Amino acid sequence: MTNTLKLIGREKPLFSSDISDNGLALLQAVSQSRFLVLGGAGSIGQAVTKEIFKRSPLKLHVVDLSENNLAELVRDIRSSYGYIQGDFQTFALDINSIEYDALIAFDGQYDYVLNLSALKHVRSEKDPFTLMRLVDVNVLNTDKTIEQSIASGVKKYFCVSTDKAANPVNMMGASKRIMEMFLMRRSKDINISTARFANVAFSDGSLLHSFRQRLSKQQPIVAPNDIRRYFVTAKESGELCLMSCIFGDNRDIFFPKLDESLHLISFADIAKRFLIAQGYQPIECQSEEESRTLVKSLPALGKWPCYFSASDTSGEKDIEEFFTDRETLDMERFKELGIIKNTLQYEQALLEQFTSEIQSMKNKKAWDKAQLVTLFQQVLPEFGHKETGKSLDEKM
Repeated sequence: MTNTLKLIGREKPLFSSDISDNGLALLQAVSQSRFLVLGGAGSIGQAVTKEIFKRSPLKLHVVDLSENNLAELVRDIRSSYGYIQGDFQTFALDINSIEYDALIAFDGQYDYVLNLSALKHVRSEKDPFTLMRLVDVNVLNTDKTIEQSIASGVKKYFCVSTDKAANPVNMMGASKRIMEMFLMRRSKDINISTARFANVAFSDGSLLHSFRQRLSKQQPIVAPNDIRRYFVTAKESGELCLMSCIFGDNRDIFFPKLDESLHLISFADIAKRFLIAQGYQPIECQSEEESRTLVKSLPALGKWPCYFSASDTSGEKDIEEFFTDRETLDMERFKELGIIKNTLQYEQALLEQFTSEIQSMKNKKAWDKAQLVTLFQQVLPEFGHKETGKSLDEKM
């Protein structure tokens, strides 16, 4: 973690005091409980799974679509922590499948269900088909699994949200805000909590992760030079999720407190730090083409070509925020964690309209992005979609 912290411009972990202060309570809660982790082979899911495993739960089942990532998760856990007496199993399943439903019907006995599955990329709105899958994964599958949890007598349901759900400008963030509304509706029947947090540094598929990929493939590094973001490490993301799951009251949303230890940093600055840490001098180029040409010769000289440019793609948020001025905060309970306190407020008619119109589009097997944006704005009047007509897929 130390190297990652330095790359994102920090000296110390975010939540060490709260984890230490609540260590015994965490251990007791986890060691006496049964867990189901959905989307457990992604970067956040693996981090959460490891935080649970090392506290020896009675049961830990992990579901994910990626059998390769599940295999690596098991190898990682065995190599780091060994074995536990509890029931630890992984299942390569699609949450939206008959096979998953059969697993829940066969077992389904869990105290805590943690849903980390998500389409997390802003670029997921680049075409209407991927965008509809984003709705399925981020909203409808969440509602399905929480309904199953209620039927199975689960004690607590946790689902990860995002900082982009606060005043959303892209469809990914808006889908997570709508997901939060669905969670509020179900909170009448089950305790729920969630968390909004920053970009997870070097998580699978992220821009920072791509820096490693570009280096291994002898390709130039590109990044926006005008976007600054907050970052957490994978371990910190796991700690935040577990703290919210175990200690969150019904309808609570946890988030990192903003202070000098968590500050904004640009992608371009991280790219430079990353290259220097790998022993290369960053060389800024004036175009993509120049960087592709220079990568053939510069690495042998201990230099690496970079292309940093202004962001001009849809859905990029100008600022990062974890809460809005309309939300009630508890900043006293924990030292390094803030909490958004929610009351039971939702509009049943809007949620029913959303579900009905999505199903109607699916039945017709025809929809476009404009229809989905309009539907999102009907449910979220504050949703200011930022459309430039250009996707990240149109850049290097």
